[in-house]
Amino acid sequence: MKQPAVYIITNQTNSILYIGVTSNLPSRIYQHREKLIAGFSLKYHLNKLVYFEIYDDMPNAIAREKQLKKWLRAWKNELINKENPDWQDLYPTVVL
Repeated sequence: MKQPAVYIITNQTNSILYIGVTSNLPSRIYQHREKLIAGFSLKYHLNKLVYFEIYDDMPNAIAREKQLKKWLRAWKNELINKENPDWQDLYPTVVL
């Protein structure tokens, strides 16, 4: 089932953030976790889902992704802390 989403992943020390958009969040995070995607997330070992937002359509999801990518790191941290203060890996909640 296609469900547009914006997501933030990080590494085990929460030192680097990656913001992405997808139409299938469980599949996309699985790809990051299994190192199936070359590029930034592979290079920096980003595989922990710490934040996501679900959207009704892809244009709105893409617009939000672009907005978040322009944010300062402190704002991104605040957004994550509001929903996931312990920075737990949310992947198990999206694959149920």
